[in-house]
Amino acid sequence: MKRLVIFSDGASKGNPGDAGIGVVIFDAKGIEVRTIADYIGKTTNNVAEYTALIRGLAEAQKLGATHVDICTDSELLVRQLTGAYKVKSANLKPLFEELMALLRAFQGAQIKHVMRGQNARADELANEGVKKHRQDARNSSIASDAE
Repeated sequence: MKRLVIFSDGASKGNPGDAGIGVVIFDAKGIEVRTIADYIGKTTNNVAEYTALIRGLAEAQKLGATHVDICTDSELLVRQLTGAYKVKSANLKPLFEELMALLRAFQGAQIKHVMRGQNARADELANEGVKKHRQDARNSSIASDAE
């Protein structure tokens, strides 16, 4: 059995706005084995939260996990995945289905809501994805102006 712990977070600057995802994956001993910080385009915070966890689960599969412990500060995500809330948003339904399919691929999965402070590293990475995109866009604009 290979157990990994996934911390995930999504950020949207404007909601909807520039959005990023952050994922930190730890092994059973608490050693950080993978991080993800990416820009995902202009979207909502909830879409970013879902996308972050999808990426985290896909990465855990690549790393050979059989069991995952998921930690997120998105109360909506946790409540929808545990069935406490229905998924009513049309743009979240396909992401929910994708997440459920990914979860079924593991022998065991637990999800828990954590306070924002406990998810600080994933939050930092989500914001890093947005910042990197904005910096790249500024640099591209400066290069275009110089031509």
